[in-house]
Amino acid sequence: MPAPEVLVVPAVPALLPEHAGLVDPVAQLRRAVRSAVPELVGEPPQPVTVLASPPTPEQVRRSAGPTVGLRVARHLLAEAGARPACEVDGDVPADAERLLVVANGSATRTEKAPGHLDERAEAFDAAVGTALASADAERLARLDLALGAELWADVAPLAALGRHLAAVAATGLSWTAQVLHDAAPYGVQYWVVRLRAA
Repeated sequence: MPAPEVLVVPAVPALLPEHAGLVDPVAQLRRAVRSAVPELVGEPPQPVTVLASPPTPEQVRRSAGPTVGLRVARHLLAEAGARPACEVDGDVPADAERLLVVANGSATRTEKAPGHLDERAEAFDAAVGTALASADAERLARLDLALGAELWADVAPLAALGRHLAAVAATGLSWTAQVLHDAAPYGVQYWVVRLRAA
C-alpha cells in the first residue's frame, strides 16, 4: 500500500469559478493550491478522501447545500481530473491514502477582517501553524475548537487530521510536513501544507 499523503488547503470562496473577477485577490494562494493538488491526486488520477467541516445548524436549517469547504475541495479535485473517494467531517477512514483537508485559521487578524480584530488571533494562528509545520499530531488533535470558533477559524478538520496522523504513526510510519503557503491576506489566515508519511 502506498504511504499516505495529506494536503491542507483553505476554504476560500475566491478559489471557486463563480467568484472569479478581473483581479485575482488570492493569486499566490491559487498558485500554491494549483501546484499541490495535482501532486496529491497523482497520475493517473486517484480517488481522494475529503475532510471538511460539517454545515452549521443554520446552514442545515436553510438547506444551504454543500459547505464552502466541500465546494472548494470538489472544484480543486475536478480541475486535477480526480473525484472524492468519500467526504467526511470527522474521523478519517483508516485506509485513506490521499487526503485533502479543507481548513483555515482565524478571520480576526485585522480591523477589516470578516470577524474584526481579536488580539488572540495571531497567537492562535501561530500555534496552529507550528503544529502543521511540524506534523504534530497531538497538538492538532487538541486544538481549542471553542476558541477557534470565537476567532472565526475553521479548524475542526485539523483536529480530526491530528487523530489521523496519530493513527498512521501508530503503524510505524512517521510524518514530514512542507509548508507551501502561509499568509493572512484580508485578516484571514490561510495555509497550504503537504504532509507525507514514510
